[in-house]
Amino acid sequence: MSTVHNKPVSMPDAFIILFFVMILAAIASHLIPAGVFTLTEPAPVAEGATKLKGKIDPNSFTLVQDSQQGVPLFAEGGGIGFFNYAFEGLVSGNKWGSAVGVVAFILLTGGAFGIIMKTGAIHNGILALIEKTKRMEFLFIPLMFGLFSLGGAVFGMGEEAIAFCIVLLPLMLALGYDAITTVLVTYVATQIGFATSWMNPFNVSIAQGIAEIPLMSGANLRIAMWLVFTTFGIVFTMRYAAKIKTAPETSLSYHTDQKLRAQQTADAKHQYSALDSTILLAFFAGLVWIIWGVTTRKYYIPEIASQFFTIGIVIAVIAVLGKRLSMNEAADGFKQGAAELLPAALIVGMAKGIVLMLGGENPEDPSVLNTLLYYSGQALGDLPTYLSAWLMLVIQSIFNFFVASGSGQAALTMPLIAPLADLVGLSRQIAVLAFQLGDGLTNCIIPTSAALIGCLGVVRVDWTVWFKFVWKLQLWLFLLASSFMLLAVAIGYQ
Repeated sequence: MSTVHNKPVSMPDAFIILFFVMILAAIASHLIPAGVFTLTEPAPVAEGATKLKGKIDPNSFTLVQDSQQGVPLFAEGGGIGFFNYAFEGLVSGNKWGSAVGVVAFILLTGGAFGIIMKTGAIHNGILALIEKTKRMEFLFIPLMFGLFSLGGAVFGMGEEAIAFCIVLLPLMLALGYDAITTVLVTYVATQIGFATSWMNPFNVSIAQGIAEIPLMSGANLRIAMWLVFTTFGIVFTMRYAAKIKTAPETSLSYHTDQKLRAQQTADAKHQYSALDSTILLAFFAGLVWIIWGVTTRKYYIPEIASQFFTIGIVIAVIAVLGKRLSMNEAADGFKQGAAELLPAALIVGMAKGIVLMLGGENPEDPSVLNTLLYYSGQALGDLPTYLSAWLMLVIQSIFNFFVASGSGQAALTMPLIAPLADLVGLSRQIAVLAFQLGDGLTNCIIPTSAALIGCLGVVRVDWTVWFKFVWKLQLWLFLLASSFMLLAVAIGYQ
């Protein structure tokens, strides 16, 4: 008699979710009448970062009769049909924004970071810091947490935390901590940085580009937010680590930790060289160049993508001359980095098909999206602006369970949330803030996050065990996020 093994239930892929959303959009195009808005002010003429749309006048909405016949299954002559959505979405827009500009931005930036990560300089730098601080235990956790949080804020560090969980786990156990502390110091720190970033090219920059506000704008509040969240994370982790060191048996991962202590050593040594310092200096010099370009020269998506590409080339040359990489290995790093972000780039393009099937995103052209925006605004418009902003955070947090990709979620939600903010009297900067907080923080708990599951796997902690521990932390993070959303409304965050 054969034994039947049931496959574990898994969440549908983001592309599957997107496909069914497309079906709903196609049906909506047949059932919901199109509408139009007028803008209260004309869009500025200047190109680049200052090329913004005017504000929607919520009182100007009118339904347009016989303007929307519904999308066909397949359209000819470059038209919009259901089975055309992938191609039309990917080639829509221009180099200044979604979709084609953002797709190119994601691929080039991902390729550049692929080269940087392949050199091992960031990996070696962190390990060298571990080596220098492991005798100063009171500094180890805050330094590591702050460093990983900075990595999440600057370049979207996430999946890389899996490798560092492997490296740090033996050291953590040798210092008297547990596997959960390891995940807190690495992965959770990166996601706190990711959620509160002021310059992350993979979520904040993409969301601001789609919302058509200047890249890296509103940095002052975000930097303060990063400091508050990171400090809270450090304090929380240090208190928990001190408790575990005093009473190891109270750890939810105690039994597996004991097995690992018997099997592993705390050898985390690695050679840090002058070449690593040169690469890291070049990397940080490139970041300074980007910040200067955005703040003083009004650089936007085309320039920033090219700057990241330049940084990747410079670091590749340094690595090749230093015999860290061959030219082929540098090319492989670029291809691998771009390939890892290809799904996100495809989602950005395909998701634009939703807007196209609904009639487009121009509020002055008849579209179903305008009708949906209007009635969504009516639902939230009767609520206080504080409650509307908070509900945006809730919506983004829930949606992240299904689409854990930051850039993918930006592409799916920002075309709706950004103009919705106009309708309810909030700035688009607040809409972006709701997106990044909702997207990043829930990555610490959702089982659909591949990076979280990977980190838990290498430290031998089941997700159910992790959930029992992390729900309180998640609640505190959500309360902090809610506080910053309310603060943003109070100060008129722009």
